[in-house]
Amino acid sequence: MAKQSILCPSSVCMEGAALLGVVNTQGTVDLLPEPIPIGEDFVKEAHKGRKPETRFRFTNSCVMKECKQWNGQGCGVIERVQSLISIEETLQQLPPCGIRSRCRWYLQSGPSACKVCIYVVTDDPISS
Repeated sequence: MAKQSILCPSSVCMEGAALLGVVNTQGTVDLLPEPIPIGEDFVKEAHKGRKPETRFRFTNSCVMKECKQWNGQGCGVIERVQSLISIEETLQQLPPCGIRSRCRWYLQSGPSACKVCIYVVTDDPISS
C-alpha cells in the first residue's frame, strides 16, 4: 500500500493489501481499529474455502479509472450502497476507522459513507 495514496475500502485479497475488517454473523463488517498489512501467507490461507472477500474486507490503493467500479467521477459502489440503504437503517455514529482520512468513500461522500460502510461486503455470496 502506498504511503499517502487514497485508499479503496473494498479491495480484494492480494499481497500488499491490508485487512480492514471481518464480516460478522449478522453479515455486516466489524472494522479493525487499524488495517493489518497482509502478505503471501495470509493470502494463501484466506483463499482456502469460501472467497476471502465474503469473510473479510480489505483496503488497498484506489486505482480509480483502472477499477470496474469507477464511474468517471468517483467510486460507484458507495453511491449504489447509499441509494439502497435507507437513512433509518444507517448508523447514528461513525464507526472507528483506521483509514477514514484517506478513504475514497469518505473523501467522495463524507460522513454519510461511513454510516453505510459496515453494510458493504465486497463479494456478496448471495449475488455471486
